[in-house]
Amino acid sequence: MSQENYECLGIYDSGKLMGICGLWFQTRHYAGKSMELDHVYIDDEYRSKGVGKKLMEYVTRYAAEKECNWVELNTYAHNFASHKFYYNQGFVAKGYHFVKEL
Repeated sequence: MSQENYECLGIYDSGKLMGICGLWFQTRHYAGKSMELDHVYIDDEYRSKGVGKKLMEYVTRYAAEKECNWVELNTYAHNFASHKFYYNQGFVAKGYHFVKEL
């Protein structure tokens, strides 16, 4: 994955991993250069303590430094808590992500 425009980001508290996410960089027809967050996870012990917000603030700055036009992500339709969190971080729902398993 590291050879496919992928980076992995962790957020730590005195050496203990609190959260992690993948960062995919690509150029989209509809957005230009973008960063897609993947597998965003904050350990249960650190949820609702501002860790996710700090992670999103860092990711946004990092994407701007990499000259991305936007940050995007997917979240499961039934994960309402994540929807609320991402809306609060300034994300907007632009559409649906469809998949077909083979």
